Amino acid sequence: MVKFLVLWRIELSLLSREMATAVARMPGYAAPLEHSGKVVARYHLVGQHGGAWIYDVASNEELERLLGAAPVYNFARYEIHPLAEMTEMAELDTE
Repeated sequence: MVKFLVLWRIELSLLSREMATAVARMPGYAAPLEHSGKVVARYHLVGQHGGAWIYDVASNEELERLLGAAPVYNFARYEIHPLAEMTEMAELDTE
């Protein structure tokens, strides 16, 4: 499994009734992902319009599919960061 930190921010220039509806649907989108372990944490970005979610997925393709299914996909800007466990990094240093 591969973990990714995904920062998503709403593009306020796209503010519309459809965007508000999409944002309101995000908790329903998140619930099954959290239950299945695909989303291991999610946070609000304080002082901003968006979130910071940690996905634990099998591949880049799975992450892409999940992001594309997000209600806010067409209204948000995404910043994606692959994550590595600190213990894995420590093992690399000793080799």
